[in-house]
Amino acid sequence: MFIGAQVSLYPMTSDFVGVILSGLEALSPYKDQLRIETDDMSTLMVGSPDPLFDATRDLFARAAQGPAHVTMHVTYSRGCPGEPDDPTCRCDTLTTAQDLTLDRRQQLARDAVRDAPVLGVEIDVQFSLYVLGQDRHMDEIYGCIDFLKESGTFLRSKNFCTRLRGDAGAVFETVRQAFLRFGPAEGHVTIDLTASANSPTAR
Repeated sequence: MFIGAQVSLYPMTSDFVGVILSGLEALSPYKDQLRIETDDMSTLMVGSPDPLFDATRDLFARAAQGPAHVTMHVTYSRGCPGEPDDPTCRCDTLTTAQDLTLDRRQQLARDAVRDAPVLGVEIDVQFSLYVLGQDRHMDEIYGCIDFLKESGTFLRSKNFCTRLRGDAGAVFETVRQAFLRFGPAEGHVTIDLTASANSPTAR
């Protein structure tokens, strides 16, 4: 299986270079666990989901620690049939996922969010889950939505996406669980995500 993310960070400040470089520094602990490639458009990260989601979480949390409004766009993907298998993308959660009922997967996802680390950075996220190439894919998406509503980070539903709000640790854990617990274990699943912090818009 191939698992990865394309990440683009957008600081709303004249010091955008400093904010971006600071965010990229937060990836240093993950360089021996992920393949990380940065160019002028985005940063590609390939590897197993645990360091992948921790790395994207820490990148955004670092950038959001300053006063500037900052946003980030991420495309997560697993199981893309157009990509070669990569042994670094092993994931035990996916290995056992198909053996569990939807109710059990929802419970495990809620438990993981409850135990997420507290980073002290409040963020907003909107994201969409895409379960590709599977009959009855809406069963998995509706199951994911039910989990999101009980996750503790749910803000509201929108057309084509779901809004989350809370500490960066819990919010990114919610997204990680959506990515891993819903959709076929060997199937193609993607998430399109936009994160925001320090927005000047009144909540």
